[in-house]
Amino acid sequence: MAGVNQINLNESKKVVPLNTWVLISNFKVSYNLLRRPDGTFNRHLAEFLDRKVPSNVNPVDGVFTFDVIIDHPTSLLSRIYRPITAEESQLSIADLEKPVDSDVVPVIIFFHGGSFAHSSANSAIYDTLCRRLVRICKGVVVSVNYRRTPENRYPCAYDDGWTALKWVNSRPWLQSQKDSKVHIYLVGDSSGGNIVHNVALRAVKEGIEVLGNILLNPMFGGQERTESEKRLDGKYFVTIQDRDWYWRAFLPEGEDRDHPACNPFGPRAKSLEGMKFPKSLVVVAGLDLIQDWQLDYFEGLKRDGQEVKLLYLEKATIGFYLLPNNDHFYTVMDEITDFVSSNC
Repeated sequence: MAGVNQINLNESKKVVPLNTWVLISNFKVSYNLLRRPDGTFNRHLAEFLDRKVPSNVNPVDGVFTFDVIIDHPTSLLSRIYRPITAEESQLSIADLEKPVDSDVVPVIIFFHGGSFAHSSANSAIYDTLCRRLVRICKGVVVSVNYRRTPENRYPCAYDDGWTALKWVNSRPWLQSQKDSKVHIYLVGDSSGGNIVHNVALRAVKEGIEVLGNILLNPMFGGQERTESEKRLDGKYFVTIQDRDWYWRAFLPEGEDRDHPACNPFGPRAKSLEGMKFPKSLVVVAGLDLIQDWQLDYFEGLKRDGQEVKLLYLEKATIGFYLLPNNDHFYTVMDEITDFVSSNC
């Protein structure tokens, strides 16, 4: 077994940029420390290991941030990211909820990754990513600190996503001047991409308009073992055993991986045919062992008549969009910019 692990280690080092390899490898080590065989999770150690950054009213790289409790019963917090103009060198509390001043301002609701168990809205890697989204999309980002598993199983993360969507949609200061509407996009990576799909489903049913979904390496699965799961098991940071642990921790007790939360186009899922589902951009890394399930999601949307674009990056691995040290990073940032600006 040690020999196999060494081979996998060498393979990933040849493909992945060094600083990305170090970043993801460190996550892998800490994640293995935090998961327990009995399904529990060392949350105290997780919070200690997760490098966090505070919000900042004093702008950094043209973006200022502030934290807001948007639901007191659940203590649901969101971090708001806003761009500054050339005239706004000094900001006060009154500026935090100043109405946006452009004809069309995209508002991105962001759901971080971490397999439903790790990371938060104030994790340093996601704070950096959200600042980039503000700059490339010329909009506002609301990053949701949803409740995590296994302390808070399905559907808590979806409920928090829905609460955040309703909150954003009801903020007058986020309305674009062109039509007095909030121009909402849902964006997420890994488990956050899964949340995007499920919040968008509820938005359609409840009549809140979402202009588009962006899913980065979304976390889906199913009971069947796919070709990519078998071929890439353990080769690029993630094992099938890892994925199974997170699904057991997230899904309702006694459920299997064909639950619609895991397998949205599986045997127990409802068709989206005839539904006015938001247009979607699905980003798939060719070295992610669950890529077959991500491709199945793309095919499912297409089969049900929904507008969807696939960005398949053959040599990309998980987390490639977190650091600007590879061509895939710039490709996906350009795609996100084009996707959002197409409605502006």
